[in-house]
Amino acid sequence: MLLPDAARAATYSGYAMAYFTESPSMTGANYGLHLAVSTDGLNWTPLNQNNAVATPTLGSKGLRDPFILRKQDGTFVVLATDLNGTDWSYQSQYLHVWDSADLRTFSNYRLLKVHSLATHAWAPEAYWDASRGQYAIVYSAVNGTGHNVLMVNYTSDFVTASANTVFYDPGYDAIDGSFVTAGGVNYMYYKNNSNSTLLGTKSSSLAAGSFSVYTGAITPGRGVEAPQISKSNTSDVWYMWGDTWSPNGRFFCWQTTSLAGGAWTLLNDRAYTQPLNSKHLGITPLTGTEVANLTAKWGTPAWNRIKSYNYPDRYVRHASNVGRIDAYPFDPYQDQQWTLVPGLADAAGVSFRSVNYPDRYLRHSNYAMVLNANDGTSTFAADATFYKAAGFADSGWTSFRSYNYPERYLRHSNYVLRIDPVTSSSAAAAKQDATFRIGY
Repeated sequence: MLLPDAARAATYSGYAMAYFTESPSMTGANYGLHLAVSTDGLNWTPLNQNNAVATPTLGSKGLRDPFILRKQDGTFVVLATDLNGTDWSYQSQYLHVWDSADLRTFSNYRLLKVHSLATHAWAPEAYWDASRGQYAIVYSAVNGTGHNVLMVNYTSDFVTASANTVFYDPGYDAIDGSFVTAGGVNYMYYKNNSNSTLLGTKSSSLAAGSFSVYTGAITPGRGVEAPQISKSNTSDVWYMWGDTWSPNGRFFCWQTTSLAGGAWTLLNDRAYTQPLNSKHLGITPLTGTEVANLTAKWGTPAWNRIKSYNYPDRYVRHASNVGRIDAYPFDPYQDQQWTLVPGLADAAGVSFRSVNYPDRYLRHSNYAMVLNANDGTSTFAADATFYKAAGFADSGWTSFRSYNYPERYLRHSNYVLRIDPVTSSSAAAAKQDATFRIGY
């Protein structure tokens, strides 16, 4: 995320995320360009109902690893790997490319050839190299060394590009180069593909071969890839995202107040929410107007996901018609999608209607939460109605009070949902069990 200029950077107050989608059993796989927006850079709203906003029609007719660059003129270019699915034997010498004035429309779709090697071109990113007066496109490919290195081509128009050359070769398999600049120093983070960790490099220039490692290996305790760095728009904090593949599609996020220091702290899941089924993100800063315009164009989801406060990697779902919280990601992924409709017994409240079983609602029965079809009775309506209240554990979150048992609140116990009495004097654990975040 090398910003076009400092003056324009000062106006950014939001973000766009590009991604594709997969889920553990691949029922959520879609290899088109997806977009989400955020005002804080941590909690994301998928656009277009989490459907693709653009789909490749050339090459493999699918993409991975999308990246959005704001060009020097303020418009955007989208780059992506030419690979539809997970057929890693597919070897494309091309990248998918779109132009866009505002990310609301996409034009001049094309393939850009970046090399003539018998290998792929994975995970492209681009930045403006002022010393050359051109854009650099960096991606991973296997050259004569027998392992992935980061390659670079230069272009003025993303229609044609210079001959490729090696940008960075640490002597082992390296992919997913991602760039950011701060304080006159250029940083590149990448995946050590031999052990699935992230490493940071830095350079005073953008010249090929000038970057050297300055961090230790970064990992959440399992394999990670696709680093992506963005800066908070409210404080001197940087965030770094990383994707994992087991289970498929789980993002982690770290923060630091010093890029130069290179020490990153892993955030609690409570701090961030990734788009549903998102994979290999690319983040670009936006103005507040751009965020509003994108939201107006593509719309926000008609459904919500509901996150547990004290188990923030878990979301409210139904499984075998039982309400519970389970760790993201899972399939069927639709089990965690809810339409929060006006309460069946009182429109001032809410009822949780299932997205994949729209005739069914969460209701309590003998205090246990179950998913049942609406039988039209007043008893069912009452059992399925809740009032939103300030969260017991965090007033910025939500607790749900039962309509017909007003001393009882929705909470989880051993990951299973029920309604129990909870008050401000209840034990901290009970108050946390009864606190949730409504998001996407």
